Amino acid sequence: MNSADVCILIPTLNEAATIGQLIKDFKAEGFSNILVIDGNSRDRTKEIAEAEGAKVVLQTGKGKGQAMIQAFRLIKSPYVLLIDGDGTELASDAHSLLAPVLEGGADHVVGNRLVNYESGAFTKLNLVGNHLINMLFDLAYGAQLKDILSGYRAFTLESIRELELNKTGFEIETEISVECVLKNQRIQEIPITYLPRSEKGATKLNPLKDGLRIGSTIYRLAKVHNPMFYFGILGSFFILAGLFTGTFVVFQWFQGITRIPLSILTTLLIIFGLQMFIFGMLSDLIVSLHRQTLRLIKEQNK
Repeated sequence: MNSADVCILIPTLNEAATIGQLIKDFKAEGFSNILVIDGNSRDRTKEIAEAEGAKVVLQTGKGKGQAMIQAFRLIKSPYVLLIDGDGTELASDAHSLLAPVLEGGADHVVGNRLVNYESGAFTKLNLVGNHLINMLFDLAYGAQLKDILSGYRAFTLESIRELELNKTGFEIETEISVECVLKNQRIQEIPITYLPRSEKGATKLNPLKDGLRIGSTIYRLAKVHNPMFYFGILGSFFILAGLFTGTFVVFQWFQGITRIPLSILTTLLIIFGLQMFIFGMLSDLIVSLHRQTLRLIKEQNK
C-alpha cells in the first residue's frame, strides 16, 4: 500500500487542543495524505493543522454531517479513513481498521469503541444511550452492529460514492450505517481503543437532544428498508391507545354509564392501528419485490 492511497479525513470544530498531536501521530504511522475539514473554528485549529502539514478545507455549511458530505465529494484517494479530531481515538488503530478494505474483504469498517474504552471515556448515560440505539438499529435493519455511532471508520472510495447522505448533524454516522446496509455493502467491525476527551476540549454532543435525533433518524429511514417495523410501531401505538380508551369505556359501561363518543374513538383507533399493520405488510412485499428486481438487474449486468 502506498500511504498516499489512504486519505485521513478529520472533521474539526474548535479542536486546537488535540488536532496537532493527532496529525503528528498519523504521520508517525506513515500517513501523509491528511485532509482536515474545518467548521470555521474560532480557535487556532486551522492554523495548527496547516502547520503540521495537513490540507485544510473550510466547511461551507454547518454541522458535522454537512462537513463530511462536502469532504467526501473532494476525495479522490482509493481508501478513506475517517476519524474525529477530538483525540479520543488512536492513530495506531488505523492499520487494523484499514486491513479489511485493503485486503478486499470489506467495503466499510467500523471501529467499535464499546469493547475497549478507558475509564471516563463514556458516562453512564452515554453507555445506556449507545446500547439502546444499537438495539433499535438491529431491530430495524437486522444488522448486528455494536457501535453505529462510532466516528472512526474506513471506506473504499466506491463505498463512499454509493452513499446517499443528507443528514447535516451528528446523525451522519447513523445515516452512513443505514446506507451501507441498504446498499448491501460488506461491513466489518474492529475493536478500537477509546479515550476520554481532553479537558481543554468541550464536547459538542447533547446526549438527550442528539440521542432523540439519532433514534428518530433510525426510525424514519426504516420506512424504505423495513416498512413492517416502521408501520408496525405506528400501528401498535394506535392499537394500544384504542385498548386504553376501550378499557375505560367497558369499565364505565359496567357502572351503567354509556360513553358513545369515546366508544367511536376507540373503534377508530383500533381500526387505524390495524390499517397501519396492513400498510406495513403491503409495503414490505413491495420492498422485497424491488430488492429482487435490483438483484436480477445486477446479475445481468455482470
